[in-house]
Amino acid sequence: MSAPRTLDRAASVPVPLGGKLIALALLNFFLADSRDGLGPFLDAYLTTQGWRPMDLGLLATIGGVLGLGAGIPAGALADRSHHKRLMIIAPVTLITVMSMLCIAFPGRAVVFSTQTLAALAGVLIMPALSGITLGLVGPKRFGEQLGRNEAYNHGGNMVLLGATWGASAWFGLPGVATLMIATTIATVAATLAIDPRAIDHVVARGGERGSEHGSARGESPPASTWRMLVHNRPLLLLSVALLLFHFGNAPLARLISQQFALQMQRPFETTAIITIVSQTAALAAALAAPFIIRRDWVRIASVLAMLTLPLRGVIAWSFSSFGMIYPVQLLDGLGVGLLGILTPFLVERLTRGSGHFNLALAAVMVVQGVGAASSNMVAGYLVTHYGYSVTYLLHGAMALVALAALLPALRPARPDGHA
Repeated sequence: MSAPRTLDRAASVPVPLGGKLIALALLNFFLADSRDGLGPFLDAYLTTQGWRPMDLGLLATIGGVLGLGAGIPAGALADRSHHKRLMIIAPVTLITVMSMLCIAFPGRAVVFSTQTLAALAGVLIMPALSGITLGLVGPKRFGEQLGRNEAYNHGGNMVLLGATWGASAWFGLPGVATLMIATTIATVAATLAIDPRAIDHVVARGGERGSEHGSARGESPPASTWRMLVHNRPLLLLSVALLLFHFGNAPLARLISQQFALQMQRPFETTAIITIVSQTAALAAALAAPFIIRRDWVRIASVLAMLTLPLRGVIAWSFSSFGMIYPVQLLDGLGVGLLGILTPFLVERLTRGSGHFNLALAAVMVVQGVGAASSNMVAGYLVTHYGYSVTYLLHGAMALVALAALLPALRPARPDGHA
């Protein structure tokens, strides 16, 4: 028999008790490590293997662009699929295998090919996880649950980055590889612990409440369509704002990691320190997000999150000592952490009732990813010709342009979900 469920009067959907949300929490905790493979450690490791900033920028750009091509189909698949758990299990397994190959064979051919495959696989995870969350708790509780998801995710990042640091210091690369395999197994186990019967797949794609019975009879949802995206002006403006912000933001942590990995010659330990600082701040942002959403301070919080980027650029430009990473990465965690929660919340609110939430979220993430991926080559060029400090300042300034698109995008978003 399935676990008992209560009816959330506000959301008007059955809400799973205890075990399902515990499994979701554990999934977010372990996914923090398994979703990204080597993540920020890859740049630092390859830097010590003789890779130059331009090569690393090209690697990030190629993998990112190819991965972006699968983004919208992945969102459409999440709208239609009743196998969202598989959309998490298969990618994290593949990403781990690709990471193992990078550690074993850090040559250019192996690294470029494996990271391309990992980028393509990783595109499936975000829409599947968002769909599972929405299908479990419903739209009224979605924003607060996003905050809880991110709190567990950032908590997982802090714990597992610390564990990676320790594994690297004590056991070297074999310790890092063993930890990655363990977190992948834990991610798969947590995903399987979510009962697929507890996920309302109509709600999970942002469908109208009246179509719930069709879902119960096993009818397929209507196909997702790109037309609803191009006619949603606030959604387009939000996408542009995120593109500009992430164009400026994406390379900064990578460049700081590269800069100090070269100075200190301890790539894994250096990157762990840099990332743990930002994850601490991101955890604080995730814990604050449910309160921000309940108070309807989403507009103010979004603007403040954008403004953290130019502040980071100015601080990183002004100081060259290792100590500058603390304020820079604290601001990174606050800004990116808040936007990471508020983005799916805003997309759900701007597309509620359309039945295309996962497609819309994937499209927004693709546009955002275009900004992030295209910036790596630019950042690599700027570092090569003008140095790290100027690159930090120029990329930080992009958030000021992003605000021009963000403010009108937020104007129609109201608590009742209507534009």
